Parts: sequence; C-alpha cells; structure tokens
Amino acid sequence: MAGIVVVFDFDKTIIDLDSDNWVLDELGATDLFNQLLPTMPWNSVMDRMMKELHTQGKTINDIKEVLKGTPIHPRIVPAIKTAHSLGCDLRIVSDANLFFIETILVHLGIRDCFSEINTNPGYVNEEGRLRILPFHDFHSSSHCCNLCPPNMCKGMIIERIQASLTKEGKKTLIYLGDGSGDFCPSLKLKEGDYVMPRKNFPVWDLICQNRALVRAEINEWSDGEELEQVLIKNIETISLRQSHSNSTQLLLVDCKMETIPMAAHESLPPALPVTQ
Repeated sequence: MAGIVVVFDFDKTIIDLDSDNWVLDELGATDLFNQLLPTMPWNSVMDRMMKELHTQGKTINDIKEVLKGTPIHPRIVPAIKTAHSLGCDLRIVSDANLFFIETILVHLGIRDCFSEINTNPGYVNEEGRLRILPFHDFHSSSHCCNLCPPNMCKGMIIERIQASLTKEGKKTLIYLGDGSGDFCPSLKLKEGDYVMPRKNFPVWDLICQNRALVRAEINEWSDGEELEQVLIKNIETISLRQSHSNSTQLLLVDCKMETIPMAAHESLPPALPVTQ
C-alpha cells in the first residue's frame, strides 16, 4: 500500500491529552504558565516555561520521565504498527515540539514507524536547558493564514507534502486530528482523500459547520479503539480501489496490445472490384 500517506496530529490524537499541559501540570508549573499566556503566543510561553523549570532545578531527565508517563489509549500503538506494516507512509504534523514527540514515540517503540515529523523545533542547549522554537518564525514574517496560530500553518505543510507526492505519482492522503489547527489542512485535502476528525472536538465542530468546503471523505472517531477501526478500514478501502484501478489499466493495455492473427488475415475474402 505504498500509495497511501497517513498524517497524524499528535496531542489528543496519538496521545490522549496535550503534551505541553501534561508536562507543566506534572512539574507544578501550570499557574505561572496561565499567568504568562495572555502576554505572548503559546509557543513562546512554552520556551519561557522551560527556562523557568531549568532555573528551578528541573532536569532534562525529569522532563523525559514525565513524558514517558503520558496517557495513551491502548489501541493507538497497535493501530500505528498495523498501518506501518501494511506499507503506509506515516507522518506527523503537530503544534507540539520535537523533543516531546520523539521522547514519547521512542518510549512507545514506534519512532521508526514515522518517515517525517513536522513540528516546532525542540532541543537541549549547551546549558542543559530545553529550548522550544516556532516552526514558522513569525517574528520575521507571517505565514498569512488566519485559520492557524502564528507559529504554524498545518495547511501549508500539507500542501508541501502534496507537492512532493505529485512527483512520486498519485497518492491518497488520510489526515487525523482533533484541534482547530487541524481544520486548515483538512481544507487542503482533495477528492479521494480522507479526513478523520475526532468527534466532539474543535476540528469536528468546524467541519460540521463547513462541510461544503471539505472535499475529502469525512470519517470521524471518538477514542483509540474507534481510531484503529476507522483507520484500518480506510486503508483497506483505498487499497481495494487502487488495486481495481491498476487491474483496469492493465486490462486496457492488454486490449491495445492484441493483434489479429495472420491466419485471420489470410481467410478474409478478396476485395471486390468497383463497377464503373
């Protein structure tokens, strides 16, 4: 099923909550975060909070241990492993950060299932402090999308993925997400693609209010068990459709290649002369 690309959001899609909130709650930094949030963008607040935690003596290992305890539905990992084993190209597009995402994926044993992670940079600097930077440097320029936060337009990322896939031949996209930031990429999907919004979450509400704008087939899910069922069913449906399309193309080629045998030519009656 090399013709299928599955793109996952991360927070509240792969894991069951917001990774930023989980780390801050577990390390006792939520109150300060809430105080700072009205004064700067979320992504900038998270970078500031990592500085505060470092100042308080919290280490990178402390953060890693919290991340390893992140709640996740028991059917999510099997769903990802199954999709990967079926030959799907799995990718992540998330407004979390690379350090959080990779730490969790490595702990779960599924980092190698993903060919690409598009998210905010997160790395440990020379002081041993975690830095979190914006995917899009909104301080120097705007991405000009009023549907998305200033640090990331997921729709632009999907358009880049679509452009790269065009060079490789026709591919079908499946996009899974839950938040309002997942609405913009849902609008970029084409007819024949699939969008899987989490039911009763912001992206579900936005899609329900703007169904005419969404060209992809809409298949909602509520929890990890339903995500697994719907995802695998969509993969099977696309695979059958692609197999049928390939068989049809082969049949057309076979028909074009057929020729009339020489014996048939020899048995044809001679042309009749035209009477003047």
